[in-house]
Amino acid sequence: MRLRIFTEPQQGASYETQLAVARAAEDLGFDAFFRSDHYLVMGGGTGEPGPTDSWVTLGALARETSRIRLGTLVTAGTFRLPGPLAIAVAQVDRMSGGRVDIGLGTGWYEAEHTAYGIPFPSLGERFARLEEQLQVVTGLWRTPPGERFSFSGEYYTVADSPALPKPVRPEGPPVIIGGTGARRTPRIAALYADEYNVPFHVPEDTGAAYERVREACREQGRTRPLVYSVAQVVCCGRDEAEVRRRADAIGRDADDMRREGLAGTPGEIVDKIGRFAELGAECVYLQVLDLDDLEHIELIAAEVLAKV
Repeated sequence: MRLRIFTEPQQGASYETQLAVARAAEDLGFDAFFRSDHYLVMGGGTGEPGPTDSWVTLGALARETSRIRLGTLVTAGTFRLPGPLAIAVAQVDRMSGGRVDIGLGTGWYEAEHTAYGIPFPSLGERFARLEEQLQVVTGLWRTPPGERFSFSGEYYTVADSPALPKPVRPEGPPVIIGGTGARRTPRIAALYADEYNVPFHVPEDTGAAYERVREACREQGRTRPLVYSVAQVVCCGRDEAEVRRRADAIGRDADDMRREGLAGTPGEIVDKIGRFAELGAECVYLQVLDLDDLEHIELIAAEVLAKV
């Protein structure tokens, strides 16, 4: 089981704070450092010092780390046109030596679009745009060197593109599709994803979502392997007092987190990760919400990572 550190910097984290967490994740043996792609704080608070752009941040981290993978969970399709997105991600991939994954989704948080002047079409249109974006982004990456790429869709048209720059791998960085939608998400994951992620659901619901995607893969005749993963808020403590202290620090209830996330002693967390593994999960994104608590990450590395 691969464990990845997953952060939400829009809640209030500078680049320097993210760098400290990424370096800790690398030094402690985690598989990756991931971050959200949001421009506005959620659930109260000021969000100071303000949002940091995900791909600008990951480009810098690509030069400050040497082993861990880097990526988004997930980039909002509403934020960037597919051509410039393909260029940015390919550049960061090359800057990192091929250590990039990209999660790509429809975008969902309307308030951040309003706050920064970003158009926010209907959900149906966002899904349609997402599918075209996936075709353009992966098409640009996978066009053989020296050849040109063109695409004509309802929302995006690409004409005679040199399809540069190229990412490190000819097939491009791994693409992650997430969510638990019953119809569109499974089909899109089956067609375009290298990894399918279920965020913030209990094992029973996660298993049902996995089965919908497996059925979609069968319907599409997919033979290429698909990685299954989960994202869970994590709150680990050596004893009950430490668990509750960390839950209080992020404004969560420890008992609720035990039911709905990964909370408790290291043994409890290892056991729950095992339940996800039984469903087919190969990778767990540990959402760390207090980025100043590096001792939390150290504890997880010593007592959880070492046992899974």
